[in-house]
Amino acid sequence: MTSGTRRRYYMLGGKGGVGKTSCAASLAVRFANNGHPTLVVSTDPAHSLSDSFAQDLSGGTLVQVEGPDAPLFALEINPEKAREEFRTASQKNGGTGVKDFMDSMGLGVLVEQLGELKLGELLDTPPPGLDEAIAISKGHTLRLLSLPDFLDASIGKILKLRSKIASATSAIKSVFGQEVQQQDAANKLEQLRERMVKVRELFRDTESTEFIIVTIPTVMAISESSRLHSSLQKESVPVRRLIVNQVLPPSTSDCKFCAIKRKDQTRALDMIRSDPELMGLNIIQAPLVDMEIRGVPALKFLGDIVWK
Repeated sequence: MTSGTRRRYYMLGGKGGVGKTSCAASLAVRFANNGHPTLVVSTDPAHSLSDSFAQDLSGGTLVQVEGPDAPLFALEINPEKAREEFRTASQKNGGTGVKDFMDSMGLGVLVEQLGELKLGELLDTPPPGLDEAIAISKGHTLRLLSLPDFLDASIGKILKLRSKIASATSAIKSVFGQEVQQQDAANKLEQLRERMVKVRELFRDTESTEFIIVTIPTVMAISESSRLHSSLQKESVPVRRLIVNQVLPPSTSDCKFCAIKRKDQTRALDMIRSDPELMGLNIIQAPLVDMEIRGVPALKFLGDIVWK
């Protein structure tokens, strides 16, 4: 993986608590230590990338990770910052927002009566899910598959509705000499739609992209991983590897608890070998370790095991 192929994007995903962040961070460290400038991105609402690297990576901006041999940058997507960017574009060029304008015209009561329709918010704030879509366009992650199928089409509908409402309010404002352009917001939506199309194409490019499923050896996690692979297959997203994390290492003297746990894990691993969705993947077993994987040295240790 680090020997210089054309593949540039690796996406790691799976159910919560299986070690996606640790595996992704260890892969990033391995690439960096092999001389590849690397960027690792998290779009998880509850970020743990900072914890993995033992370094503050918050704020929604690129931060250079200290320690690796080659440049390694990390980014935790900040949805609120993305929303704020959209609000700024929507109210640019002197705009005060629909609600403020209506108040200035003495129509504040009407705004309150129409509050449930949230027409003002439609003009002044991004639609639901847009922050995740912006995260996709910035981070190129699998979040695209978790968004509603109608999001792409809905952006077009939002643009049309926004245009109609903006035209009406523009006509009112021009009468009072307060016309304000809101084309910037519409342009951002259109650019976002175009970027989503490019991201979809990127996801399906087998030469530049690979999705790696991370799981743990439990029946529930394996079943969910099988469904995830099925969804990825339908979207034509290339998957080659399955990491099974937290596997108990070999032992000659199991305690009763360990023996039961090992039996359960063996059953889960057998499920993988017989599951039509997973059996064809390259299975990587990562052992359960007796240390917290935190900081670049620990991530290098994990990477040497997982990505050997």
